[in-house]
Amino acid sequence: MKIFYYLMLFVCFVNTGIVQAQTNYPQNYFRNPLNIPMQLAANFGAIRTNHFHMGLDLRTNSQENLPVLAAADGYVSRIKVERYGFGNAVYITHPSGYTTVYAHLNKYFNALDEYVKERQYKDEKWEQDITFQPGQFPVEKGQQIALSGNTGGSAGPHLHFEIRDTKTEECLNPLLFGFVIPDHIAPIISGLYWYDRRFSTYEPGANGVAVKKAGNVYTTNIVQVNSPEISFAIKAVDKANQGFNLGIYNAELLMDGKLIYSFKIDKIHYDDTRYINGCIDYTKFIRDKMGIQHLADLPGMKLQNYSLPNSTGIIKLQDENVHSIEIVLKDVKGNTSRLTTKLQLNKTSDKISSTAKTIMANEAKTITTEDTEIAFSKNAMYDAVNFNAYEKPDADPNAVSNSIVLQSTYIPVQDEYTLKIKSNRKLTNTEKDKAVILLDYGSDKTVVKVKWNGDWAEGKFNRLGTAKLLIDNNLPSVSSGWEERALVNSSSLLLKGTTKIGDIVSFRAELDGKWLRFARVKDNFVYTFDEKCPKGSGSHTLKVTTINTAGNINTQTFTFQR
Repeated sequence: MKIFYYLMLFVCFVNTGIVQAQTNYPQNYFRNPLNIPMQLAANFGAIRTNHFHMGLDLRTNSQENLPVLAAADGYVSRIKVERYGFGNAVYITHPSGYTTVYAHLNKYFNALDEYVKERQYKDEKWEQDITFQPGQFPVEKGQQIALSGNTGGSAGPHLHFEIRDTKTEECLNPLLFGFVIPDHIAPIISGLYWYDRRFSTYEPGANGVAVKKAGNVYTTNIVQVNSPEISFAIKAVDKANQGFNLGIYNAELLMDGKLIYSFKIDKIHYDDTRYINGCIDYTKFIRDKMGIQHLADLPGMKLQNYSLPNSTGIIKLQDENVHSIEIVLKDVKGNTSRLTTKLQLNKTSDKISSTAKTIMANEAKTITTEDTEIAFSKNAMYDAVNFNAYEKPDADPNAVSNSIVLQSTYIPVQDEYTLKIKSNRKLTNTEKDKAVILLDYGSDKTVVKVKWNGDWAEGKFNRLGTAKLLIDNNLPSVSSGWEERALVNSSSLLLKGTTKIGDIVSFRAELDGKWLRFARVKDNFVYTFDEKCPKGSGSHTLKVTTINTAGNINTQTFTFQR
């Protein structure tokens, strides 16, 4: 009867189309998904590498396994189990037209946990993405649905919480739904920057202006510029009565009292989240760890519902008069900070010129070197780039090409580009089968297995850096530290995975000939003892097969006593 009630309630709400307008989200419909007061470690729209933060990160007092509660009546419509990203996540669809998401969980509620475990053993696969019908797992507001954790891409214990429009799948700003989070602190401004917009924001780059503060009003000396076309950017954070730096919700730019640009972060679709790179000074963010947000659109910026319609924010100065500039920052609670300054065109400098290798925003282009071809789609660049690609010798014994320097790690790309590399010697078919392209972008590396087109190896990437073609004959492996030991009182088995180049892309464990569920935790694999290997069950053989990016396969056998 209870299942029938929730099913009918859900259908009725959906059929009547009750989804609140952007400015009229229901207040107090959702409850706090934790039993402790809501404290933010990150807010909606905060700057992250290559994406906006798409929900709230709720602090769990540096602890794991706090009860996670359903924010409103509904049903579990989806779960995910993945190595990175959300880790373990629950999606609850509500009859009001919204879906809430709870991520980085340690454990689902018992009935759901058992269902997921059965599916994993049936599929012989740990990673899962399962959808459910309304009658399968109905939940009530305040019902415990999980335990909080630190799984997936989490860097510390917390609960990631999202509210989505069920129909459009847009992520909505949860702070617009009336949650009680004390906040009496206005945004804090720490920097003002201007850019010459005649060619690109990347060249010559940001020009910093010192900021002075008096209360919630900030000022600078007169900003004298040497270009008739400029734009501004702001370095600022919000606080919400606690120490964590949060993202800016709303910004407005006025010149001589007229609004010329604004942004407000109410909703973002996951398809658009990478456009964060067109909203920030990417070079400053990656190189200097500084979050600087543009108060103007870049020409390749296509993020919907973000900025003021019919205005790019680019200021075109027609004279050398002094103009007034005001920048207004607001948080969701309405706390407001203002920066006022003066702007004047002093003298005009020479404009940076394009070259044969310049890639403009909204332009497809292919760049070549002697043994390399880099093909960019028209959606690749946010702004013009005088692209520089060159080859240099590489001493890596596994390399079968030069190193290819692709511009700079400090220039972002939106779409994947195609990189083709010709080997510097004739390769056998066996060698071709183990070929990968490694792209090094400073903070990390990406390795992809290549596709061959004649003598050309091909891979797709979404960051720039230094690339090379490698032959990888190295086997992946796991190490135990517990082999041949008595594990009667142990709670789990840990295997540490290693591979010289790339990643372990496949892992399979069999206990006495039957598949055994190991969870992937970063580069490690963990089995928690359960009924599959009970205490006192004696001697066991564990066979583990791993495959790395290049396709090298290794099978190892371990024994232990239980």
